[in-house]
Amino acid sequence: MKAALKTEEGTFTIDEVERPALPGANFVLARVRVAGICGTDLRHWKKHEPDLACKIVGHELAGEVVEVGADVSNIRVGDRVIIETVMGDGCCDYCRVQKYNICERLYDVRSQYVSRAYGEYVAGPSEKFYKLPDHVEFEEAALIDTLSVCLHAQHLSGLGINDRVAVIGAGPIGLGQLLLAKASGADVIIIDPVQSALDLAVELGADGIVKGSDEDAVAKVFDFSDGRGCDIVFECAGGDAMPDTLPLATRIVRRGGKVVIVGGFDAGETAIPLEWQRIQMSEIQLIPSASFAMHGIYPEQGMVLDLIAKRRIDVRKLITHRYALDDINEAFDTAQRKEETGAVFVAITI
Repeated sequence: MKAALKTEEGTFTIDEVERPALPGANFVLARVRVAGICGTDLRHWKKHEPDLACKIVGHELAGEVVEVGADVSNIRVGDRVIIETVMGDGCCDYCRVQKYNICERLYDVRSQYVSRAYGEYVAGPSEKFYKLPDHVEFEEAALIDTLSVCLHAQHLSGLGINDRVAVIGAGPIGLGQLLLAKASGADVIIIDPVQSALDLAVELGADGIVKGSDEDAVAKVFDFSDGRGCDIVFECAGGDAMPDTLPLATRIVRRGGKVVIVGGFDAGETAIPLEWQRIQMSEIQLIPSASFAMHGIYPEQGMVLDLIAKRRIDVRKLITHRYALDDINEAFDTAQRKEETGAVFVAITI
């Protein structure tokens, strides 16, 4: 099969590799049709990482089933599917209670199977495949991973109707957080330095916007929230921005409020000074959120699929650019230069 392989320098080469085989009777093989680029992928773009060389990456994908194992009953050949890529080892204490998103072997396991979006075929256990309704397009489905991250964060936050919410970062995750909060009856203000992203946030229903580089974010958020600060703040920028955005999140949340840390970190220690006295004396909760898994008896990825299928949220406006797999380096460059290109969700056709 054709696949985009990582180089040591963090770009991609297109090559022919062996198509994955079904390792068990409960596995499914799918032909990938659309894959996406997320913030995690971008943090590895043009970064010297020899351990990723010659590997297939990517974890936002949708496609068509081409083969099923003998024990598979939920999916058939020809089904259009979304593939969940959060996959633990299935046997640790966390996986046994369906918190596989914090499995210690999560990245080792998922990268062997389902987290290989930038190739023509992917194999995984049948429970990781969700059948798409005919009216849900592959591009929409490729965004379900992103929105599942957002839904998990919202579940952890306890967000309720009429809550005042601030979202820091207007990439796919931040805009997805906005969509879910609005669908749940919250008032939302969103903060980002990129004007095109803020313009899209307004189209998606944001009640207020702050261009982070130009305005006093704290004053504007306090004005938005009647002088108290927001009930919930979602930090959705992550990465290199975190030393600035996490302290900002703690300054714009109200006393007794919650800061949910959705944006990702790179491996290793990151020192971020915070005003700990105010956090403690105000009983502000800092809530880390990692990927997604189950919410009670329901898989969060399946819940997002249901929301999209019922048009309770509309993700189509998030899709700003489309590229073929052969042009994956150009796609990543476009996604990286979002201030110039206006990119939000960049879709790659496989």
